[in-house]
Amino acid sequence: MAIASAVMPGIGGVLLLYWIDPVGQWLRGHQEFGLALYTVAFAVLSGLALLPTYAQAILGGWAFGFAWGFPGALVGFAGGSLIGYFVARRASGGRVVELIQEQPKWQAVYDALLGEGFWRTLGLVTLLRIPPNSPFAITNLVMAATRVPLVAFIIGTVVGMAPRTGVAVYLAVTLEDLAGAKKPWWMFVTSIICAVIILAIIGHISNRAIARVTNQQPEAASQTPPVEQ
Repeated sequence: MAIASAVMPGIGGVLLLYWIDPVGQWLRGHQEFGLALYTVAFAVLSGLALLPTYAQAILGGWAFGFAWGFPGALVGFAGGSLIGYFVARRASGGRVVELIQEQPKWQAVYDALLGEGFWRTLGLVTLLRIPPNSPFAITNLVMAATRVPLVAFIIGTVVGMAPRTGVAVYLAVTLEDLAGAKKPWWMFVTSIICAVIILAIIGHISNRAIARVTNQQPEAASQTPPVEQ
């Protein structure tokens, strides 16, 4: 599952972006039905790791603009994370948690990350979802296999994915506007540069926050009493 989650979205993303204009035109032409179909397809295809979320978010902006593309993509994210969560949880069973419990240090880290209450877990899920290089499908697999609580998983996913989703949808809208009107090329380039800078700053803050949490774990692990033989 991990190999498929890493390989398939990349292939599907290339194909989707290649056909984005005819697909986007078709969805736009069907209005409400097109938006509903886009949201459902987003959830199913991202949840099964067949298409990457960034390509589908770009499609939403291209087809529906920011006002409808952004919320449609977020609903698709929520549905896709649910599908991915339950598929991965069923496939992994309880083996991952059992392996963690066999290692005192792993258990100490696991307890510190997921055993300190709902809000701490929610914050960590959100932080893990924010960086633009955080793979959606693989993250679903890891969180489901380690039994992250479902409510924290869903809320953290939507909140954490919102910034980069908004940027992807906005860039698609800008590109669509440029395709339909003669605007200075520097406006599009500037938009891309600003978007990359914003995502880099957000991702850096998120990664530093995660590092602060995980750097505390060796101390917690060292205090774990030895397992009696």
